[in-house]
Parts: sequence; structure tokens; C-alpha cells
Amino acid sequence: VIDRYTNESIKRIGRTKAQVLRAIKTYDIANKRCSEITSVDVIAFANQLVSKVKPQTVANYLSHLAAVFAVAKPAWAYPLDQTAMNDAFVVAKRLGIASKSRERDRRPTLEELDRILEYFGERLKRRPSSILMQKIIGFAIFSTRRLEEITRISWNDLDVDGSRVLVRDMKNPGEKIGNDVWCDLPPEALQIVLSMPKKHQEIFPFCGDTIGANFTRACQFLDIIDLHLHDLRHDGVSRLFELGRNIPQVAAVSGHRSWTSLKRYTHLRQTGDKYAGWKWLSVLTSTASAIGPSSKHGSIEYSTTRRLDPTPA
Repeated sequence: VIDRYTNESIKRIGRTKAQVLRAIKTYDIANKRCSEITSVDVIAFANQLVSKVKPQTVANYLSHLAAVFAVAKPAWAYPLDQTAMNDAFVVAKRLGIASKSRERDRRPTLEELDRILEYFGERLKRRPSSILMQKIIGFAIFSTRRLEEITRISWNDLDVDGSRVLVRDMKNPGEKIGNDVWCDLPPEALQIVLSMPKKHQEIFPFCGDTIGANFTRACQFLDIIDLHLHDLRHDGVSRLFELGRNIPQVAAVSGHRSWTSLKRYTHLRQTGDKYAGWKWLSVLTSTASAIGPSSKHGSIEYSTTRRLDPTPA
């Protein structure tokens, strides 16, 4: 049934969902006949998972499996009991086997960002062809974009006059593939984009996994605790509220379809821009690759390789 679901779905299945469904096929539940599967079997599967992964991941697995249950009987007459799946999901949550992801409130301090950007500036001096991590970090903050979105944005998706960008396949519950959304670009984000060379179709033609690994490695080296690359998006959204933007204005930048998800930020007061006068702004928006506030950039060249730097720094 899983194979048929993945093979016959006209709507393209995302990479993560496809990986999860392939993984489910390796568990005991996949070897049972559809007519025999009860809520007890689904709970047993969830218990197998939670011994290896976090409850949040278990919830993701069950969610993707539930999608198969939802279409199997009405579409192909496979006797999978959707009610059993739904009951198991409820029980798994009540038992703590599955749970929602915890909302993170971690934001980088200016001192932490200074150290991280200096770190990548030093690396750029040693390896001029390395990933432009400084610009990516700056763009992640000011644009509020997710990493996977940043590496997909192409020059054709940029509307300079409208100061906006088309974010393709934006993450959204139940709908990602084909969910293309125009998002406003704050001035700082647009300036960073315009400072990039037009040598490739993508504005940031680098490997997302390598970018994430580089950021994690930098934080470990600098002894910066519990800071994730995705926290930069949270910082960027928080900044917009601190600038006095309302929910619709912030959603126009972040791309949040549901304003409810932005209510977690409404406690923030209008305190102004923590990045006002930030010494790195002129560096990040320079047409040079970027090194440091007091550095000369003329001798530094961009990488001429597409989606490169697969090796660790």
C-alpha cells in the first residue's frame, strides 16, 4: 500500500515524507495484512520508534502513515482502518509517545553573531572559494527564510522593484510541493541579495546540508551553546515585531499562512531594531564576499563552483 501511495500520487511527495515512508516499510507493521492492523499495532509501532527517536519524530512518522491510511480504502479498497489509525494517534499523544515539536525561543546575541561571522571571515581568508556563510547568515536573519528555501531561490524568483521574492515549495502543513508564495524582502535582505554575483541560476548556489553542518561546527568550536541555524528565522521574525510591525505585515515577510502561529510573538514590545548601526551590515551588503568590518575585500573572490563546498571546513 505504501508503494502504491508513493508511485501513484500525482502530487509530488516531498523528500522527507518519502524517506519516512521508506523507513516505515522496514518495521513489523509493514509486514501485516491490511485487514489485521488495529490501533494496538500502530501503538506497538510507535513504541518501537520512540526507543530510537524523540516523540516529536514519532508524531511525524504517524502523521505520514496516517496519510496512507486516509486514501488506501476509498481509493484502492485496501482494508486499512482509518479509525484505528486516528485512535492510535490520540493514545500515542496521551501516553507521551508522540508529541508536538517544542517551540524554541533561542535567539542569537549580537556578541554571538560577531564571533560566528568573524569565524567564517577567517575561513574565507584561508579558503576564498568556500561557502559565503556570512551572507547566508545575514540573509537568514533579515529575510526570515528557512535554509531549504534560501538555497532554492533563483534570480528569476526575485522582484527587485517590488522588493519581494517567490519562495517555491514553501513548508506548510499538508501542502508543500507547489506551494509557491511571494514574500516581502526587508531592505537589508534585498541589499544582501543584490550584493551576490549572478554566476548561477540560484542566488545562493550552495548545498543546504553543508551550510547547516558548517554552522553547527562553528558554534561547537566557539562554545556557543544550543544555537541552531533555524533560530535565525525566529530572530528575524521577532525583530519585525520589535520594529512595530503587526501580524499581517510580518506574515507578508515570513510567509506564515496562519496568523495563529504568529501569536506566540505578540508579547514582544516595540523596542526598536537591535541591528541598528550593527557593524556587520555594511560588510554583508558589500559586493565583496565579506570578511570583517575592518577588512579589505577586494582580493577575495566568490566560489565559481555550483552548490559546492561539500567537504568540512
